[in-house]
Amino acid sequence: MTALSQIGLGTKSGAATPAAFSPDDRESRWYAAYTIARHEKCVARQMEERGIDYFLPLYRSIHWWKDRRKQVELALFPSYIFVHMALTDRLRVLQLPSVVHLVGFNGRPAPLPESEIVALRGAASGNLCLEPHPYVKIGRRVRVRSGPMAGLEGVLLRKKERSRVVLSIDLIMRSVAVEVDQAEIAPI
Repeated sequence: MTALSQIGLGTKSGAATPAAFSPDDRESRWYAAYTIARHEKCVARQMEERGIDYFLPLYRSIHWWKDRRKQVELALFPSYIFVHMALTDRLRVLQLPSVVHLVGFNGRPAPLPESEIVALRGAASGNLCLEPHPYVKIGRRVRVRSGPMAGLEGVLLRKKERSRVVLSIDLIMRSVAVEVDQAEIAPI
């Protein structure tokens, strides 16, 4: 048995060896794919063309130049795109030109908790003001009780008169902040 087939990368023909995968590897889960810097939209377009299920959260920002200003859409998590796939299909993602690797531990891609992606998708589709935030793990944990982000858990952050919930994706050590009404949150 060659080293390639032992770790499940495939054979000479490029087909994966069925014995190298566990039953869990055939189940679709969310994974974080690390991309070349500022290539997230390009990777999303390539995944769209190939029929790969992905999620690329974007936010709007105003950039200023000497002669003008322009509103641009940027990746909420720079250099990351989330992909929903079975681990047995990872070569379809890794063969995309701008994908560097799947995020994981000890050389094995690690799945993201479904609840984190569901909360992030809910916040992104609810036309809420999402913006990048420094990674936060410690603080007062709260849960959003109602509204488009019901069920979201995060760390409470107060900024002047407003309350924000910071959602952290632990696997990639990135966070995002979203404004919420004080009446919609409850401590955990």
